[in-house]
Amino acid sequence: MTGTKVKLYRKRMIPEEIIHLKDDIILHIDANIIITKWDSLKPRKDFSNGISAYFLEEGFKVSKIFDKHQKLVYWYCDIIEYEYKESEQIYIFTDLLADVVVYPDNSLRVLDLDEIGDALESRLITQEKACKALRLCNQLLEHIYAGEFKKYQNLINHYETL
Repeated sequence: MTGTKVKLYRKRMIPEEIIHLKDDIILHIDANIIITKWDSLKPRKDFSNGISAYFLEEGFKVSKIFDKHQKLVYWYCDIIEYEYKESEQIYIFTDLLADVVVYPDNSLRVLDLDEIGDALESRLITQEKACKALRLCNQLLEHIYAGEFKKYQNLINHYETL
């Protein structure tokens, strides 16, 4: 599978949208990992670009986020699920709302768990997907607490230098 033919889409529930990530550059793709380099979709003051690794089997995306001076702002982890449409070579990544931010000093923050509750109440997410999001978030946190986050960082750092 070549990276030039593959199309990536981001699907969000809050706000409800599907965006073609047409400007993302695919640096690596295989059956388990997709690594992309990108600029923010809209101008932002807090960051301007990054490198992301989609860990398909693990259910999360880890992004190294940079400011406009290419200084690390933080590592941002989205809990995701994906659908692959082989005939069209399309990946659709659905944001399952829960996020984890790892700062340069290795402190962390869990975000948007309240959005899972809001999405359940509004019937934007099924109970099954909400449970999946919470379990995947917990697994990611367990990796971080066990000191295993470095392997994700090292992989992304490798592609940053290419």
